[in-house]
Amino acid sequence: MQRLKKKKLIPLALVIFAPLTLTTPRVNASAFGAEIFCTMRDGGNDHESSWDAAYTYIKKQKGGLFKVSPKNAAAQITETVIREREKFSYCVEYLDNLHPNRKLIRDLEKEEKRKEKEAKDRENKRKKLEKELEETNEEISEEFTDETLDRYSY
Repeated sequence: MQRLKKKKLIPLALVIFAPLTLTTPRVNASAFGAEIFCTMRDGGNDHESSWDAAYTYIKKQKGGLFKVSPKNAAAQITETVIREREKFSYCVEYLDNLHPNRKLIRDLEKEEKRKEKEAKDRENKRKKLEKELEETNEEISEEFTDETLDRYSY
């Protein structure tokens, strides 16, 4: 009977403690990732180097089967800075760099695709014209044989 009770307690303990062990490193990783980002930015480093350092740390601490996406890591840093406003009051001005204007990025990507398509179309037209020119030259050369071009044949 006591054995049966012990067997029931083990899964119950796992259900209670497993979420705590899985979320604690993530919270700590995002808090320290925010501290890395904010300290580096406040120290005069540019956005890219500060972001790379914080993101690398968050990815490394997360572990597990799936890695943290850049968008998710930026959201974690933003949440931490907002949640702990007193501690990171100097960092609020840098948060806009974590979430750049998505519409602008999409527009730039569309423009780049449009330019690539136009360049490809121009290349195809050029190849088509060259092919037509070659065919025309072949037809002309077949029309004028050596006999028609012999200047001494009267």
